[in-house]
Amino acid sequence: MQRHRHGEFIRFLNAVETAVPAGKLVHVILDNYGSHKHPRVRAWLARHPRWSFHFTPTSASWLNAVEGFFSALTRRRLQRGTFTGVVDLQVAINRYIAEHNRSPKPFIWTKPASAIFDALSRAPEPSVRVRALAGCWKQSVVCWDCPPAQIA
Repeated sequence: MQRHRHGEFIRFLNAVETAVPAGKLVHVILDNYGSHKHPRVRAWLARHPRWSFHFTPTSASWLNAVEGFFSALTRRRLQRGTFTGVVDLQVAINRYIAEHNRSPKPFIWTKPASAIFDALSRAPEPSVRVRALAGCWKQSVVCWDCPPAQIA
């Protein structure tokens, strides 16, 4: 059985670090699971300055597109399935993803951007490391088109 402890997470981060070309910034959106904030994970992050972790607010579900996808995956492929083990389950998930990707449809936001930015400005800072803005139109939002003023 696969585990989701800090050691496995660090192995995953190392695999991504190896796969992403040098010089590229890596931004990771995470939930508040304990292994993501473990002291060894924080030490790993400190040694890899191109990486930034952004944590979702607790008790919030702003990743609606992802949640909708997992809901559909559960209803359409997993709910009534019978799986002989983890590998069998992974095969079913990968098959669903391949079928889904044959006719992808974009996620359409139903809220105007201004409402999302207003909500973000009221939320506590969720990130471990966030680039501060220099002269951006919306100081409370991280804008990757603007040059970084500092690493917080």
